[in-house]
Amino acid sequence: MNEATLLSKGYRKYEGENIDVYFNIDICQHSGNCVRGDNEVFDTERKPWIIPLKDHFQQIQDVINTCPSGALKYKLKDSDEILP
Repeated sequence: MNEATLLSKGYRKYEGENIDVYFNIDICQHSGNCVRGDNEVFDTERKPWIIPLKDHFQQIQDVINTCPSGALKYKLKDSDEILP
């Protein structure tokens, strides 16, 4: 899946220096894995609620890989592949 398709399906893009994060509220199951996994990046009390911090690059990938609904996805800046 490419970025244009992802955005057309309702995902919103949050740009970081090393990684971009995509989120779709319509499919989120609100499990809280993201907030519990890294509350400096994922903080529902602020706007924007996702800030892909440079030094959290690996942690962001690990947290997104635990998202049970697929509401969170990511793309590394040196790649065109959107994961997971």
